[in-house]
Amino acid sequence: MQTLITQLNSLRLTGMVDALQQQQSQPTTYSELGFIERLSLLVNSELTVRDQRKITRLLKQARLRVSAHASDLNYSAGRGLSKDTVAQLLSYDWVHHHRNVLIEGPTGTGKTYLACVLGQAACERGLSVRYFRASRLFEMLTIAHADGSYGQLLTQLQKADILIIDDWGLEVLKRAQRTDLLEVLEDRHDRGSTIITSQLPAQHWHEVIGDPTLADAILDRLLHNAHKLVLKGESLRKKTVKVAST
Repeated sequence: MQTLITQLNSLRLTGMVDALQQQQSQPTTYSELGFIERLSLLVNSELTVRDQRKITRLLKQARLRVSAHASDLNYSAGRGLSKDTVAQLLSYDWVHHHRNVLIEGPTGTGKTYLACVLGQAACERGLSVRYFRASRLFEMLTIAHADGSYGQLLTQLQKADILIIDDWGLEVLKRAQRTDLLEVLEDRHDRGSTIITSQLPAQHWHEVIGDPTLADAILDRLLHNAHKLVLKGESLRKKTVKVAST
């Protein structure tokens, strides 16, 4: 038995090792099962462990701003968010068709949290996700130009099933930022989905981008066939402060 366990560990089949040791420690529980049934339990244990490792790796790679769960979303009346809409988004049909999601609303209405809900659930389904605050993404692109890793960074962004750009539209883009954003979106067009959160309504994004020609090209790739959610209501942060102070 110890030789078998050593061999399984050398093959990195740790899930099977754990399941085998469980079977050995509870012989009466498994004594009536046939060989194929017991082997199936070992294989299923290995698959479960590998799936969990993959999810852990994808979540680490995503670098989501917060750990977020759909069960914790606020569906209060007047917020502009419904369980049906969230359920539809969590089916990820929009990802399979390479469509985007735009989440607008005033500060504190839960835009980032909703984006992270979609990102975390996507990782749990085996999809790759990358999260960036808009300012941080542009900073990384600028650094990549300087150190020669620009092409490598674009490739990483292109490969993600979902790219989340949070807090978009807070500042007017510089010339280099406009060009970089177009490169990112062009590489991902019809290959991946992008989630954008912004306090600024989409009809004003043209002004933030600045250059009319590049703005048309960027917005065409972002807005075409995109799901749009507009969150409303009082800041959830203010409500949290009120509850804490009472």
